[in-house]
Amino acid sequence: MTTEKRRVPAGAAVLRGEITTAIRRAVMQELAAVGYGRLSIEAVARRAGVGKTAIYRRWSSKLELVLEVVSAVAGKSLPLPDTGTLQGDLEMLYMIMAHALRHPLASQIIPDLLAEAARNPQIAQTLEEALRLNQRTVGGLLIGRAVERGELPAGADPDTAIDFIVGPLYWRLAIARLPLDPSDLPRMAATVAGALRVACEPSIRDEPDVQLSTQP
Repeated sequence: MTTEKRRVPAGAAVLRGEITTAIRRAVMQELAAVGYGRLSIEAVARRAGVGKTAIYRRWSSKLELVLEVVSAVAGKSLPLPDTGTLQGDLEMLYMIMAHALRHPLASQIIPDLLAEAARNPQIAQTLEEALRLNQRTVGGLLIGRAVERGELPAGADPDTAIDFIVGPLYWRLAIARLPLDPSDLPRMAATVAGALRVACEPSIRDEPDVQLSTQP
């Protein structure tokens, strides 16, 4: 039995990977420079050093182009080595997040896309889906490790925990855009780790009713 190498049909467009990569990089740079509203296919093509047809072979519109590129970036998995403790894992996560959020491209693109998402349901849905998938992966990993170590109870909910984990740093850098001192990350990790232990404690149920005696 022989196998034949599959050939591209005559006349079919061959999408070169390096061109696709150049276009994606150009989209991020244009978003940082001018924002979604002023971004144009012409400017992206010029920055990428390609013709407009190269973009339209891959994406049918500016919206589709931006959504695909931003979704891929937002959904990238984070390398999270096991430090041995929940607090250590949180500090490592915060270091990685802080580095990403303070990147010149991210610091310009994120506020603009959040504003655009308020006006465009498609952008809002794409961002939500990409970020939520990433957060669930991170939450499942961090909380799963903590449960295995006995730092958190088995019923700890990763979905609820990850909102609490990423919220403080995201608010600080992406929304309020406040400066971050080197000592802030360890302190934030310690605070969130402690709060998670309290929040994940099983609720006290079926407590015996206290009968108040009417006799002296």
